Amino acid sequence: MIFDLSKTKSIANTFIAELRDENIQKDSMRFRKNLERVGEFFAYEISKTLKFTSREVITPLGTSQCDFLEQQPVLATILRAGLPLQQGLLNIFDKAECCFISAYRKVKKNGNFVIQMDYISSPDLDGKILIMADPMLATGQSMVMCCKELINRYKIAELHIVSAIASTEGIVHVRANLPKAKLWIGAIDEEMTSKSYIVPGLGDAGDLAYGEKV
Repeated sequence: MIFDLSKTKSIANTFIAELRDENIQKDSMRFRKNLERVGEFFAYEISKTLKFTSREVITPLGTSQCDFLEQQPVLATILRAGLPLQQGLLNIFDKAECCFISAYRKVKKNGNFVIQMDYISSPDLDGKILIMADPMLATGQSMVMCCKELINRYKIAELHIVSAIASTEGIVHVRANLPKAKLWIGAIDEEMTSKSYIVPGLGDAGDLAYGEKV
């Protein structure tokens, strides 16, 4: 299943547009906030697919039958770019536990790269719903590697992948390697550069959110 936010006209598309805008990008606080807002939209949409239980709530004037999540998801992200997007998810799933993964592109002398994963900090994921957030789904290699590592360690009940912008190639790679995952994407771009940056994309999300790395 692929949910493409851009297919429906909503205020969420304005925040995606601002993420792309090179002038608005100069304000890193605004960039982080827009990623956070996009995460909140996705949390709301994902919640519609989860299971709820009805319970009685006592009000000052009576009682009301209300719906509550049967199980809080675990919110995972790939450091560092994914932190604002994860925070948006956490603003909605405010009782959720979190998982953090350190992974990055290690560039070789010939210009190619491999994905280097250093560590994982995670609660027990057995039987849990996992939402993995990363703002950019370019080649999809980092996402697949991180998800497969968690799948190898735990018996995950349900996997959701959230990205603000994805490439067509990245989606194909994820679907081929994680066929049971549900994808939640803000916008899908067709092209990538020779260095695997999405076009038109928005640039380096981590640098735009937290400053250029050395």
